[in-house]
Amino acid sequence: MIYFMLIIGLGGVCFLLYMLYEAFQNNVVEESIRFAEFPVNMKALRLFFISDIHRRVIHSSIIEQVKGRADYVIIGGDLLEKGVPLKRIKENLQKLNEVAPIYFVWGNNDYEIEVDRLQTLFEELHVKVLRNSAVILEASDSESIALLGVDDISASTPKLDLALEAAQGSTFRILVSHNPSIVHSFDKEANISLVLSGHTHGGQIHLFGYSPYEKGALHFMDHTTLLISNGYGTTGVPLRLGAKPETQLLTISD
Repeated sequence: MIYFMLIIGLGGVCFLLYMLYEAFQNNVVEESIRFAEFPVNMKALRLFFISDIHRRVIHSSIIEQVKGRADYVIIGGDLLEKGVPLKRIKENLQKLNEVAPIYFVWGNNDYEIEVDRLQTLFEELHVKVLRNSAVILEASDSESIALLGVDDISASTPKLDLALEAAQGSTFRILVSHNPSIVHSFDKEANISLVLSGHTHGGQIHLFGYSPYEKGALHFMDHTTLLISNGYGTTGVPLRLGAKPETQLLTISD
């Protein structure tokens, strides 16, 4: 009996160690997404998307894999959580700055630090915050690509109407929202071609194939295309099972 219990205990320890190993992998998922409405006279847009970093330190292998291959870095919220030292946040942002200019949207956990301290850091490192607003990333004589960002749904009321107003006149629109449920807040008339989101961690831990959330994926919907990322970090416990951490290198074209 005692040997049986030892075997069970050893198996449990090995299982936990595997979940810990899975949680700290470094994956860059490369996706090419084509849109009929993408500006035909513009070169493909390359985005490096990372969300839900939480307590992790971005591994140098991630940076080396995407450096020189992205036009912009998009942080899809939850750059941190309560207890993460400002020094670590700064180091992560400095690494991402090596890749390309950074755009950031707020996630629910980002509000667990003094907002003023985070905004000061953003200003120091030239991180551009999209909070119910939009910027034009690329433009030609007659066409333009807008990047829209909204505040997190759980922290406040995201004002998508303000972001759309700021993107008025753009011919191709990408919306960044930490929470993917934003897709239920607009219809085809908004002309949002792509939504980038995280928040769910892809379920983080799937036991017997079950989790409250499905794994991250691309969803082709009637009114938009939605990317839900598994995210890079973890929350609650530093463990994953069946939903490996991921970042995305996206090539968007016609």
